Amino acid sequence: MRGLDYYCRTVFEWTTDALGSQGTVCAGGRYDGLVEQLGGKPTPAVGFAMGIERLILLLETLDIVPQEARAPLDAYVLGMDATTDGDAMALAERLRDELPALGVQLHCGGGSFKSRIKKADRSGARLALLIGENERENGQVAIKFLRDDREQRVVEQASLATTLTSLLSE
Repeated sequence: MRGLDYYCRTVFEWTTDALGSQGTVCAGGRYDGLVEQLGGKPTPAVGFAMGIERLILLLETLDIVPQEARAPLDAYVLGMDATTDGDAMALAERLRDELPALGVQLHCGGGSFKSRIKKADRSGARLALLIGENERENGQVAIKFLRDDREQRVVEQASLATTLTSLLSE
């Protein structure tokens, strides 16, 4: 089970093939001997971990969440690779603070750039906000139009809130 040798007896892993390579949604089991292995008194235990973002994505992918229950999504924020995921997270948080009415989703779950863009498109967002190495170094964000046939553009992060407000009101 997931490379952890302290599990005993009951072990489980809930997986799906609907999310690509990020298929584990929930996993856990009994690990009665773990506390003792760490120097404590023998203590029976059980635990699990669940990826809430993956569970929500799975519900949306399988179209279990009714469309009317979903908040409108304006922007899908993603790093172009794992090295810029932290920058994307900071940008999403900043946008939520500066523009509370803006529907923002942050990409979670890794994957290739191509798979990240596919998830952005499937999210229903109007725009994808991309941060790669060049954008990070230059304090910029690339804006990809997901619903309109418009050319991608690059803007300064300092003026992003103003630019988004203008673009989304068109």
